[in-house]
Amino acid sequence: MFTPNCLPLLIGSLPLTDHVEALQLILGHTPDIPLWPQLPKNPREGMIRQFLTGFPGLVDDGKNYRIDTGSPDFTEAMTAFYDEYLQAVEDPVYLKTSRFALGTDSAAGFFTLMEYLSTTKTPPLTVKGQVTGPITTGIGVKDGNGNSILYEDNLRDILVKLLAQKASWQVGELRRFTDLTPPIIFIDEPGLVSFGSSGFSGVSLAMVSLAVAEVITAIKGAGGLAGVHICANGDWGPVLTSETDIISFDAYSYFDNFILYKEQLCAFLARGGILAWGIVPTGDPLAVAEESTNALFNKWLVQLERLAAFGFSEQQLMTQTLIAPSCGTGSLSIELARKVLAMTGELSQMARTLLMDKHVNDIILQR
Repeated sequence: MFTPNCLPLLIGSLPLTDHVEALQLILGHTPDIPLWPQLPKNPREGMIRQFLTGFPGLVDDGKNYRIDTGSPDFTEAMTAFYDEYLQAVEDPVYLKTSRFALGTDSAAGFFTLMEYLSTTKTPPLTVKGQVTGPITTGIGVKDGNGNSILYEDNLRDILVKLLAQKASWQVGELRRFTDLTPPIIFIDEPGLVSFGSSGFSGVSLAMVSLAVAEVITAIKGAGGLAGVHICANGDWGPVLTSETDIISFDAYSYFDNFILYKEQLCAFLARGGILAWGIVPTGDPLAVAEESTNALFNKWLVQLERLAAFGFSEQQLMTQTLIAPSCGTGSLSIELARKVLAMTGELSQMARTLLMDKHVNDIILQR
């Protein structure tokens, strides 16, 4: 069982173009749970495009991409996709070299991390991978007529299965470099709380829940820990009642809304669920520039006390906590991104010191 004890964890994107430089920055602040860097300044590493390679009918000219459902061989391409999917599900060896493998054209950061893990003499506690969620991706990807593929049943099913197997593939590759703690794969899915809003018209709760559940099942079935990252605000019920192991949320901006879902939140924590507490801001550059580690730590302590009032000890909550930024830093300046990572690492150290103090005090009281 993974007990995070307030370790730091990052969300993937960084405002850099060099993957080695990005990984060194990551290792400098989150050495216990590094992740592979996503660099959206590179055209195919944007949040939506990054995991589309392998989708039948994908057309990408380097500037724009779409799913060409009108091509004469599209039906044949769909059939080939499902044949390969069924074989990959049944045969992990086949999965390794299938269309579901990440590629250097869109996920070079993954292979930079793999190279580091294969040569380091001090392996980390575990590692983190990621995949963009099916709802967010499905809304963002268009067919040849400009319609989001999420609303077409066959295209949505292909997308969910593509993302699920890309997540499963990451678990298989990363497990070679972890010991007792399985790899963590996050589903970056702000769309999970956004159904019902104007931008997600026609997206039902059942559609959202089933799509994300299939990806979670694939991650856990491959032997990984499943996380869901949501930097938006909305209905937290679906993710809290899902089978995910970890929920990453924007505690800096949306903590008050998050704890409104008291019953579901308590049930999630009671079953051992982990909160990646996104207490370091990333969305507003002014907030990043103005905040300090001490101020954020005090803000987190107030939130911790409020959540403990639901019937949990602060010590228990801290053992089920990861300290994280509210989102990735890909849209920030390099200087502000470095500050976010530094504050995340510093906050984690302060929280772990507090947890150790509480543990020592408990031992003294028991004597």
